Amino acid sequence: MRRVLPIVIVVVGLLALIADLAGGLTNPISSGKIETRLGLDLQGGTEVVYQVLPVDGKAADSSAMSTIVGIIDRRVNATGTSEPLIETKGADQIVVQLPGVSDAEGIRKLIGSTGQLVFVPLPPADYGTQTAPGSKTAIAGQEIDPALTPLFSGDQVASANPSFDTTTNERAVAFTLKGDASKKFADYTTSHTNEFFAIVLDGIIQSAPYIKSPITDGTGQISGSFSADEMNNLVTTLRYGALPNPLQEISNRDIAATLGADFLRRSIIAGLIGIALVFLFMLAYYRLPGAIACVALLYYAAVVFAIFRLIPVTLTLAGIAGFVLSVGMAVDANILIFERTREELRAGKTLQPAIEAGFNRAWNSIFDSNVSSLITAFILFYFGSSVIRGFALVLIIGVLTSMFTAITVSRTVLRQVVRWSWARQARWYNVREDEFATTAPRGMRRSEVRGRA
Repeated sequence: MRRVLPIVIVVVGLLALIADLAGGLTNPISSGKIETRLGLDLQGGTEVVYQVLPVDGKAADSSAMSTIVGIIDRRVNATGTSEPLIETKGADQIVVQLPGVSDAEGIRKLIGSTGQLVFVPLPPADYGTQTAPGSKTAIAGQEIDPALTPLFSGDQVASANPSFDTTTNERAVAFTLKGDASKKFADYTTSHTNEFFAIVLDGIIQSAPYIKSPITDGTGQISGSFSADEMNNLVTTLRYGALPNPLQEISNRDIAATLGADFLRRSIIAGLIGIALVFLFMLAYYRLPGAIACVALLYYAAVVFAIFRLIPVTLTLAGIAGFVLSVGMAVDANILIFERTREELRAGKTLQPAIEAGFNRAWNSIFDSNVSSLITAFILFYFGSSVIRGFALVLIIGVLTSMFTAITVSRTVLRQVVRWSWARQARWYNVREDEFATTAPRGMRRSEVRGRA
């Protein structure tokens, strides 16, 4: 294991540097480009205002408005645009602010889509069958005849996922129906083999397959000449449901950063000054272990920033604060380890057993502290607003990464360094010469030294 760890550390570090410095490379996680995303407060974005239209002459009440806001929030976040600002305006308007996105137009269409999905049988007298064409043809992209009666609606869809039609080599959306709809679909497909039915979203035909054989397991597939974005948007609409009221876009505009580039620059400078002071303290007080901790912190920063770019995380001022806080927690872990190591040296242990004991005995305190932070961060993530969730996500990533760097990276590097003769001197560990044992105490066997470690 000790031989594998250095290789793992080097590989992870190199991959992190590639992600940090990459420009225009494809992101293996989101299939977009690897990029640093900034929030509304630091970058600005797009603001779209929607009018909530009445249904059957009845305006949306507060409950319907709350439902619409929740559905829009889930739809937008499913596209990877994290930390949007979604709020009501007056009694019947909703304002959506999106941080700088690559496909603002596509997201606007997704938000405004009502999401009313219906499954409509097509009468064989007009549309024919697979073996006997009729006078009409249902084509994807056309409006459905409003006189046709749906078999069931999209609220009976239990799940939806991206798929691929191996017969036509086209993108598709696989879905699973709930109990009642599953039975109804099974009965219909059993008695209407070779007939067509249409899958219709907001009055537009998405797909019009024929029933090749009875579908009794409640599963189906919507296939067509979808682009990747259209397929993902359809999946999102099916997953997160239909809006109770239709929306009409009444305005859209670009909005400037609420804090601006100058504020970001000053925040970064302040963070760098704080980290530099931490480095100076670690070097002055802990000497050689402090220098190794500084290297581990630089490694930590590179890995965390790479994760931010790969997920990707939208960085706001709150997120930057969470990152700086996690740096402080990473330093705390190293301080616990090094203080414990010095105690072991003063107790008479030689250098390598003291280092191993320092890491092993500090681990419980580090673990308990970080788990407490993670519990708090997860509560904030699942119950907080979008800005709070951003802070919590950054903190979670930072804490988990700091546990890896403090225990694994620092320990591995220190193990390698202390093999060199120049590193086995008391002055490098800020202890007195009489407290620094270069050999095991007289009468203590090597096995006992290892046992006490």
